[in-house]
Amino acid sequence: MAWALASEAESLLEFQLVYAIVGVSAGAVFIPTIATITGWFERHRSLAVSLVTAGMGMAPMTVSPFASWLIANYDWRTAQFVLALLAWATIVPTAFFVRRPPPTPDEDERLGATGVPTGAADPDMTAGQALRSPQFWVLSLTYFACCATHSGPIFHTVSYAVLCGLPVMAAVTIYSVEGVAGLIGRILFAVAADRLGVKRVLVLGLFAQALGAGAYFFVRQLGEFYAVAAVFGLIYGGVMPLYAVIAREYFPVRIMGTVLGASTIFSCAGMALGPPIGGWIYDTTDSYAWLYIGSFGMGLGAMLIALLFPPFPSRRPATQPA
Repeated sequence: MAWALASEAESLLEFQLVYAIVGVSAGAVFIPTIATITGWFERHRSLAVSLVTAGMGMAPMTVSPFASWLIANYDWRTAQFVLALLAWATIVPTAFFVRRPPPTPDEDERLGATGVPTGAADPDMTAGQALRSPQFWVLSLTYFACCATHSGPIFHTVSYAVLCGLPVMAAVTIYSVEGVAGLIGRILFAVAADRLGVKRVLVLGLFAQALGAGAYFFVRQLGEFYAVAAVFGLIYGGVMPLYAVIAREYFPVRIMGTVLGASTIFSCAGMALGPPIGGWIYDTTDSYAWLYIGSFGMGLGAMLIALLFPPFPSRRPATQPA
């Protein structure tokens, strides 16, 4: 609906206000979807979440070229309206296939089931208790610092490559390399998290992300940009789905929507921080050097915050019948 309204916008302000509805709608779809997935899977949960989020990586690679074709052959209003029709034709029908997650072992126990292990999260925790808990704040602050680390490099690297003398079209392909690598990273990091432990993989990934962000400081040639973009995209694409997996270990599935929604506010703040600060750094210093140095430092900060995660609640056997 918002895309259809955007096609009729008569001013920049009207267009921006309508697109704010697009953002709200996207968030309203993403958080419930991830919360639902975390409730469906106990084993290979990292892989399940990563496969779902991989769809977000596929969309820019498929919809963006189609949107460009529509604009080039028709106009932007037609493109907005056609995209709105596609959204109605795909999102609405597929939403009816989504099912509520099955009861967790904890919920089964409260219903009288016995002989099964209980889940790790406290089944009686309320949303208020979750939002005041130290694990929520460590999760949210790590999420914020992680997104602040990669948002500046993601947004400004194409401009930086052009300043290094690369043609615009070649510079744009650097972003495409990051996107493809991110899809692969989601799978690799998910498999590693399921086997080695999600917190361990997250901490190592955050450290590697810091190194990747800082590595842009040293590159000048297209091949060097491709190499760093491939590694950087692989890492930040891989770590992002892990936050939902960690949250599910600490909190029961019935409040996962609240927890993920609240923590995502912090991640969005981090994503919003990088682009304007990177622009200010360039306007002030006539260089992007301090952007990448700052991103490296922020990445190390994210890793240090992640080290403060408390141990996951231990699983305990349910009470056996007398």
